[in-house]
Amino acid sequence: MSETTRASAPPRAVPLAELAARHGLSVSGARPSLPAYVRQLWARRHFITAFSRAKLAAQYSQAKLGQLWQVATPLLNALVYFLIFGVILEARGGMSTGDYIPFLVAGVFVFTFTQSSVMSGVKSISGNLGMVRALHFPRASLPIAFSLQQLQQLLYSMIVLAAITIGFGHYPTWTWLLIFPALLLQFVFNAGLAMIFARLGSHTPDMAQLMPFVLRTWMYASGVLFPLRAMIEDNDTVPLWAADVLEANPAAVYMDLIRYAMIDTPQYSGVPGLTWAYALGWALVIGIGGFVYFWKAEERYGRG
Repeated sequence: MSETTRASAPPRAVPLAELAARHGLSVSGARPSLPAYVRQLWARRHFITAFSRAKLAAQYSQAKLGQLWQVATPLLNALVYFLIFGVILEARGGMSTGDYIPFLVAGVFVFTFTQSSVMSGVKSISGNLGMVRALHFPRASLPIAFSLQQLQQLLYSMIVLAAITIGFGHYPTWTWLLIFPALLLQFVFNAGLAMIFARLGSHTPDMAQLMPFVLRTWMYASGVLFPLRAMIEDNDTVPLWAADVLEANPAAVYMDLIRYAMIDTPQYSGVPGLTWAYALGWALVIGIGGFVYFWKAEERYGRG
């Protein structure tokens, strides 16, 4: 080949990947390794807490009663359930009014914590696409922040629950201290569940319309409104093992821990170790599993 031909030949096209590696560039929005992702989340812990507080403050900012609705809403729900299940249907399982009302309010408050975390998680990515597309941050910050918001809201409700429980003659004992590890385990479980549904909801917007029906079914199957075992034992058509299965589901487990801690009745006279084992197991399986499941789709959030 002559010098003229060689000089006029076009330069060899360099692959983009090679160019990026040569200049130290990386793919924007690429999924980091799992340890690096955890470090990124920890570095943004102040953003997560500030974001959750801001969402909590803005939730009822347009209502005249403001933050009082954080407690008033589940209390009104509990009142409706008491009239229907406690008075009309008499589905108390032999419990007196003084035992049933704290039982019911504890169930409503604790289940609402999980319910709200799931519903917030479903919309945490799809409802914040502007932030997701404009800023670079670990996307798990959003479902975790929404779960933390619901935990803060529950803590206000726990003050009211304590007053109701004392008002019906169930006074504080050392077992009330067990509320704190129980809520911590439930928070880990809720955050994992919120991350699972955040990933599902980011690609399937209709998930937000479906979830209320799923959660309502879960509520009735978890003994929020009535003592599960007592109702099943009174029903000859349902096998007794069904009570064990239903009481092992996570919603029932975390409700029972709070009830065992706060309500002094023969039915809740001691916290069984098996319930704690279930609570720890659900928190680890769903908390860690949900986090890994969410992380695997990190680079796809906000695209498409």
